[in-house]
Amino acid sequence: MRKAPPDLPPEQDDRDDASLFRAAIGADAGQVRVLPDAAPPPAAPKPRPSAKMARRDEDAARLEFRHVLASALEAGDALSYRREHVTPRVLKKLARGEYAAQEELDLHGLPASNAEALLREFLRDCRSHGLGCVRIVHGKGRNSEERLPVLKNLVDRILRQRADVLAFHSPPPAQGGTGAVLVLLEKH
Repeated sequence: MRKAPPDLPPEQDDRDDASLFRAAIGADAGQVRVLPDAAPPPAAPKPRPSAKMARRDEDAARLEFRHVLASALEAGDALSYRREHVTPRVLKKLARGEYAAQEELDLHGLPASNAEALLREFLRDCRSHGLGCVRIVHGKGRNSEERLPVLKNLVDRILRQRADVLAFHSPPPAQGGTGAVLVLLEKH
């Protein structure tokens, strides 16, 4: 390759751009040192392993919570439940308040965690003393922040889960109405 005189204007120089660049930096004269090839950039970090079972459990809990909210009782709803072997007539008598409550627990206005512990202890004591019918006052939940009767739904859920609860129903208004529940307990 022939070298153009340095005093020629660029438009008259017939060398290609690469030759001009090498001449400008002195590569043709051996003044430039070639750098070794650079190492490849680091690979992207591998994603952290995910806890699929934990995510599945959380999704199931969210679904169950939505289901509970969808089936939640409202302030004016009556609580009502009976085991299969308890006759519908017994449930009607409970609804009319024909069973006398032998003991009463007032949960009205308590935080849910305290109310749950007191309710479980109360039912255990009633069972150990052989009581057959008790009243639980849970309130109507009209002042609840969640706009749902939290304690009423808590009482309903706990009573349904207990094997010693035969039946329960909200009593007539004079005995607490939808802010209370009469519970028939199995005697041992």
